[in-house]
Formats: sequence, C-alpha cells, structure tokens
Amino acid sequence: MTPYITDTAAWQESWDRQQAAYLPDREHRFATLLDAVDTVTDGAPPRLLDLAGGTGTISLRTLARFPGAQVTLLDLDPALLAIATASLAGRATLVTADLSHTDWSATLPHREYDAVLTATALHWLPADRLAGLYAEIRDVLRPGGILANADHMPDDALPELTKRLTARAQARRAARYAAGAVLSWSDWWDRAGADPALAPLVERRQAIYPTGHSPEWNPPVSWHLTALADAGYAEVGTLWRGGADAAVVAVR
Repeated sequence: MTPYITDTAAWQESWDRQQAAYLPDREHRFATLLDAVDTVTDGAPPRLLDLAGGTGTISLRTLARFPGAQVTLLDLDPALLAIATASLAGRATLVTADLSHTDWSATLPHREYDAVLTATALHWLPADRLAGLYAEIRDVLRPGGILANADHMPDDALPELTKRLTARAQARRAARYAAGAVLSWSDWWDRAGADPALAPLVERRQAIYPTGHSPEWNPPVSWHLTALADAGYAEVGTLWRGGADAAVVAVR
C-alpha cells in the first residue's frame, strides 16, 4: 500500500473536490435528498441503498446525519469501490453489481429499503434500460419508501436558457482546470492510475469499460417523471433543481 491509498481521506477529498468543480451545488442536492429521507422515516435511522455509489459520497453523508442507518452501497467500479471500502470501514455493506443487467438486485442484503438514492450516475444507461431499472428499484422499496435520482435533467420549458447556463458552467470549469485550481475527471483518473495500489484496479476498470462508459444520455426531467409514473410509483415529482440539473423523486 502506498501512502496515498493508505490515507483514504486524501483520496476521498480529492474525489469530492473533482466532483464539486463539476457540480458546484453538489452538497445542496445531497442535503435535499437526505431531507426527503428524514421525512419518510420521521427522523429514524433509515435503511438506505446508495445506488451506483462510487467512493461512498452519499453513504458517508447518510451515516453522518443518521449514525444508526443501515446502508448498502452498490457499484461496479473496482477502483471507486476500493476507496469506498476503506472510507466506510465496515459501517456499510458494499456489493458489486452491474446495473445494465436485470439481476443486479440479487446482490442486495435487504429488501424493503426506506430510500434508494443515486446521483450523477444513471445517465450512462440507455433509455429502455433506465426505464426498466426504475421499475426494478420500486420492487426493493418498502411501501412509502422513496427513490431519488439527481442528475443532468434539463427543464423542457427552458431550452435556450439551459444551453446558455450549461455553456457558462463549462467555461468556468475549463478556466479552473487550465489554472490548476482543481483536477478534471480525466486528470483524476490519471493520478489514480499512477498510484501503485490503485493502478491494478484502474486497469480492471478499463477492462470493464473499454470505451469509458456508454455515451451520456440526458433527457429532460419530463422523461424521468413519465418513466417513473409508468413504473407504478404512487407519486412522482421534482424535488430539487439547480440550473440544468434536477433531482426527481418517486414514492412507492
């Protein structure tokens, strides 16, 4: 183990900084998601599934807010899962599964979750698979439990303003990357691949995703609301919005 991977907090901080540069309102969206969880459990520690949870961003914030929470983190990326495993230190159950396959839920240690949360992750799935996944998630929620997905979800009614907001955000990020203020996505992965402890995991990741991921697909928020309603949820709506991003929520 190198000092870099041994100091898990440093890798977790590095990931958070890289993500926050891309999503400046990242913490606000997480707080909003956890407010919804708090509401459906009346403040009791939740049983929560962190879907496509990466390094454990949502899991760590859930445990900080609800120390007694039963948290499951599911992901496929071996490098990110290694950081999550070290960061969570036995406080959550970690499972490896591929959300592009319909049998992903067989890996879960529980059913009847109070909440399934996911952020900036499911845009890698094509339309038919994401619609199917929404229905599958419903089956692992308890009655009254919620699914919340925060991602790039433009407002249908503001196409031109959304384009301008997106272009402005991209220009600000590019300036920060050029100045070395923060790492870009590719720079972060270059550093992870240069670390002796993470390098073999990054190689495994590249074997899983030989072309990166599938092309990003970012439908408007209305598409998500329709897909969730079609999946049989009792209530669906927009929980949060920030620029071209939104969080949709569905209640079983």
